[in-house]
Amino acid sequence: MTEADAIERMDEPLTVERIADDLRDLGVRSGDTVLVHSSLSSIGWVAVGPPAVVDALMEVLTPDGTLVMPTHSTQYSDPTDWRNPPVPDDWVDEITTERPPFRPAVTPTRSMGAIPECFRTYPEVLRSRHPIYSFAAWGADAAFVVDDHEYDHGLGEASPLARLYDRDGTVLMLGTGYDTNTSFHLAEHRGDPGRGSSTQEAPVLDDDGESKTVTFEQLDYDAGDFEAVGRDFERDRSGELARGTVGLADAKLVPQRALVDYAAEWFAENRG
Repeated sequence: MTEADAIERMDEPLTVERIADDLRDLGVRSGDTVLVHSSLSSIGWVAVGPPAVVDALMEVLTPDGTLVMPTHSTQYSDPTDWRNPPVPDDWVDEITTERPPFRPAVTPTRSMGAIPECFRTYPEVLRSRHPIYSFAAWGADAAFVVDDHEYDHGLGEASPLARLYDRDGTVLMLGTGYDTNTSFHLAEHRGDPGRGSSTQEAPVLDDDGESKTVTFEQLDYDAGDFEAVGRDFERDRSGELARGTVGLADAKLVPQRALVDYAAEWFAENRG
C-alpha cells in the first residue's frame, strides 16, 4: 500500500490514541510482555509514522509491561548465502574482512521494517548482542529478555525468544503473517533437533570496545512451512487467538507458548 493509497482509504489519520484504543480492543493490556511483528504500510496512514506506533504500544503496556521487537541484522550473515540480492563471489572476502563490527546502539536492522528500526533508537530500549539475531526490549523485564543472548544458536534456548517463553509472553502480529513469526524458530530447536547447522563468523566489540571476530553455530533455519504451521494452529487452537484490526491492518494476538509448543509438535510430525 502506498502512502497515497492509505490516505485514500482512511477517513481520519491514525494517531497515538487511536492506535492505542485499537490495541486495547484487541486485548493488549498494561503489564503484558509482547513480542511485536509489524508492517507500517499495512496499518495505514499514521501521523508522523513509526514513532506513533511505538508510542501507542508503550502507552498501552506502560513501564510495568515489556515491549520486544526483533532487530535482526542479516548483513552480518555469510555473504555466500545472500540471495536477495547475491553479491559477486570475488566480493565475499573483502565484505567479510572489512565490514565494521556489530554495535547494538549503532547497527541498523535489515528488512525488519520501519517500526522496529525506529524502536531500537528509543531511550531506555535495550538491544541484545547477537550480530545477526538481536532483539530490542523496553520495560520492566527488558534486561531479562535481552541480556546474555548467546552467540550459538541465536534463536534457540539461550535467546530472547526463550526468555519470552519463560515470561509467558504474547505475540502481536500487526499486518504480518506467520512466515515472519520468529517464535517458530525456537520451535525448530525443540521439534526438529536433527536439522543441520552451520558455522558463522561476525565482527563484534569486546568489553574493551575493540573489534573481535566471534565464531558461532547456527541452526539451518527454514521458514518455508511457517504459514502452514500458522494455518493449522488457527484451525486447531482458534480459541487461543484474538483477532482484530489496528488501523487498517489485520491484527492477531497469540500466547507465545501455545505457538511454540504447537509448532514444535508440528515439526516433529511433518518434517522428515
